[in-house]
Amino acid sequence: MVIEKLTKSATLSRFFRDQGIYLFIALVVGAIFWAIGQPINPFTIILYSLCIGNFLSPLMQWLQFLYRKPSPYDWLIFVALLSVLIWPIYALTTVVVWWFAPPTRQSLWELMATGWKLPLLVTLVYALMNFLYGKSKARLERRNVELQRMVQAGAAQIEVQEEELRRAQEIQQSLLPKEIPQMPGFAVAGAWRPARTVGGDYFDVLKLDENRLAISIADVSGKGVPAALLMANVQASLRASVRDFDDPARVCSIINGMLCESIAADKFVTFFCGVLDVAKRTFRYCNAGHPFPLLLSAGAVRTLEEGGAVLGVFPVWKYEASTIRLGSGDRLLLFTDGITEAEDCRGQEFGVEKVAAFLKAHAASSAAELNEHLLAQVAEYCGGQFHDDATLVALAAN
Repeated sequence: MVIEKLTKSATLSRFFRDQGIYLFIALVVGAIFWAIGQPINPFTIILYSLCIGNFLSPLMQWLQFLYRKPSPYDWLIFVALLSVLIWPIYALTTVVVWWFAPPTRQSLWELMATGWKLPLLVTLVYALMNFLYGKSKARLERRNVELQRMVQAGAAQIEVQEEELRRAQEIQQSLLPKEIPQMPGFAVAGAWRPARTVGGDYFDVLKLDENRLAISIADVSGKGVPAALLMANVQASLRASVRDFDDPARVCSIINGMLCESIAADKFVTFFCGVLDVAKRTFRYCNAGHPFPLLLSAGAVRTLEEGGAVLGVFPVWKYEASTIRLGSGDRLLLFTDGITEAEDCRGQEFGVEKVAAFLKAHAASSAAELNEHLLAQVAEYCGGQFHDDATLVALAAN
């Protein structure tokens, strides 16, 4: 019942819209006759327009399948149909006009013989407008269908891509340590926040034996899926080099050689790795182009500035390791440039100085608290708009 009412309402609305078009055509034709100085009877012109429109429109709609052809065949068929239909429509319209609003006092046959100019002009104007309207409407409908298909295809593709990104994120998260091994007298915590669904930052903590813990952090150039794929390559290379962790410099050399053979020329990786020896309370490390870590010791903060070139660029680079001692209460903070390069609304970066000030102000915090509070402070600084992946690894000596 509701559908029937809607259909009737649409039909009635279309009918009144068509009458408005016919009246507009009458106005156009009347203006043409007035412009050329011909006497006009407004009621005659209106009646001609209404009759021709209502007689011609159903026929043209019924026969439109004949002239829906590629150009110029559509025009040829349309003109042929119009030349046939114009005569019975003219005759029928003339009868109605002669009966209700004849232009002059004359017989029906005289009106048909002499009054053909006005109905012919009205018929031509209406037929051309109807034909052009039909062509435009059909073209727009085809374009609309094409756009709908494109939108549907695009939505389906986006849905597939989002599903693939979700799976990629799950895979990437599985590459990060689910549980960080701990050593007596020390605490290690990590935090990872990608700027996109997947990212190019990486950290790992591996237990080598009862006294040693391997800690690493890396940042792959670029963002998104390409960076995540390269990050997986770094993780695989790192795990393959775990037996060489006695010498962090050798680990950097091995991974550098692998990456130089496999990654694109415009890609590189910043990498930092070290070995914590809890028995000796030492941390032996090697830095391959990564942001310098910050060490809080005896109330002062300093950077571990020793390091070499980034990985994946210089095949024969010779890396060197350094060693520091960790006393009670010392804090070592590793981070990627997503922390220091986070920008506020004015485009100013968070910077290493703020990280150092934070570390000094939170000297008594645990490793996990350092990560949590620093990430919260950086997120507040940049309004939650991280433009690069942000990763932290904190080492606290008790």
